[in-house]
Amino acid sequence: MRLACFKGYDVRGRIGEELTAETCRQIGRAYAAVMRPGTVVVGRDVRATSESFASALATGLAESGTDVIDIGLCGTEEVYFATEHFGAGGGLMVTASHNPIDYNGIKFVGPGARPIPPDEGFQEIHDRTAAGIAAPDGARGSIRAENPRPAYVDRVLSFADPAALKGLKILVNPGNGCAGPTFDAIAEALAERGADLSVVRLHHTPDGTFPNGIPNPLLPENRPATAEAVSAAGADFGVAWDGDFDRCFLFDETGAFIDGEYLVGLLATAFLGKSPGAKIVHDPRIMWNTQELVARAGGEAVASLTGHVHVKAAMRRVDAVYGGEMSAHHYFRDFMYCDSGMIPWLLIAEHICRTGQPLSALIGDRRAAYPSSGEINFRVSDPAAAMAAVERALQPEAPEIDRMDGLGLAVADWRLNLRRSATEPVLRLNVETRGDRALLDRKTAEVSALIRAFEA
Repeated sequence: MRLACFKGYDVRGRIGEELTAETCRQIGRAYAAVMRPGTVVVGRDVRATSESFASALATGLAESGTDVIDIGLCGTEEVYFATEHFGAGGGLMVTASHNPIDYNGIKFVGPGARPIPPDEGFQEIHDRTAAGIAAPDGARGSIRAENPRPAYVDRVLSFADPAALKGLKILVNPGNGCAGPTFDAIAEALAERGADLSVVRLHHTPDGTFPNGIPNPLLPENRPATAEAVSAAGADFGVAWDGDFDRCFLFDETGAFIDGEYLVGLLATAFLGKSPGAKIVHDPRIMWNTQELVARAGGEAVASLTGHVHVKAAMRRVDAVYGGEMSAHHYFRDFMYCDSGMIPWLLIAEHICRTGQPLSALIGDRRAAYPSSGEINFRVSDPAAAMAAVERALQPEAPEIDRMDGLGLAVADWRLNLRRSATEPVLRLNVETRGDRALLDRKTAEVSALIRAFEA
């Protein structure tokens, strides 16, 4: 029987029902038995149970002869960094990110902060956890506290020139998650190295009760607080993070939210200015804007399956300098090919200063050139039948069919990507056009009607 808290790549579950401290202890034992890591980095987010869950996880690891480096309250990317920095055999982050308050979870990496293959090591960790293995006889591992944040800040700042950051005002909103202390360390180091930034802080203090709601700026209803604060402060742009800040979301100087696909194109442009001819990896949901910008800047765009395991593998395969997903995950070759929520806003700040253009101008023409629907989710009774119906209806006018990640159909002036959820009966639709908002609205409505015939 599969444990409900084990998902495709990580652990997430309802506290007390699907995930307990004892489950975490067993996961620690299982991870040690499968990975044989020698040393493991453990970090945690701000949720009420995260400290006790991290302690139980560390206990299970130590009982199995593994040494534990406890880096305390941090973001997921700090566990990624610390795993490489300390030469550890793996890293575990206790976090439920943007899930509801009654959830918690664990994210896993192996040596060098590489993902653990879901159908190999991760499956075996699940099986051993479900079996409830006992701690082996033999020597116990140690548990010690370390603070890698100064070294992590140095790595983040290596992506931009602090002295180039002049005269910007930034509004930041960690949503009472983990980002506040880490951002403060970065801001302090920037100031010491010649940056001239003015910062306005909103919902900055970590608080596991989340008095201002669960930090998930991807939800439209969660954006007005940041948007209004940007406008009120007269900031040049705003940044909001999810709970463990592996994703960041930007707002321009008017308070307008920047959709993820346009940020991928902008970051690709910024990187190609530093690394001419480099390869850029992108997901296939919305991609025309990114492909055009990469080609214009002399780079090479490479499409990848959606999901961090796939994007990281594609980046390593082609030695891409940057990879981005429209879901606000941004990956960097010189950050262990891992995703970061701190590097993107820093690069955008530098790009604004170097170009002298406001963020609205950098993004506005791209929205007009390639309008997109954003991701629309449909809960359906039969996902396979719904996808087949869409293909039958549209194939006569779509000479291009791409099955790399779901169903991709493209004609001259518009395309769609339709994907199945890996864990529930949900279809995810994305539509884009070449400069035609009316066509976008019409095609989105047509395809949506086809899918709704199968809604559960």
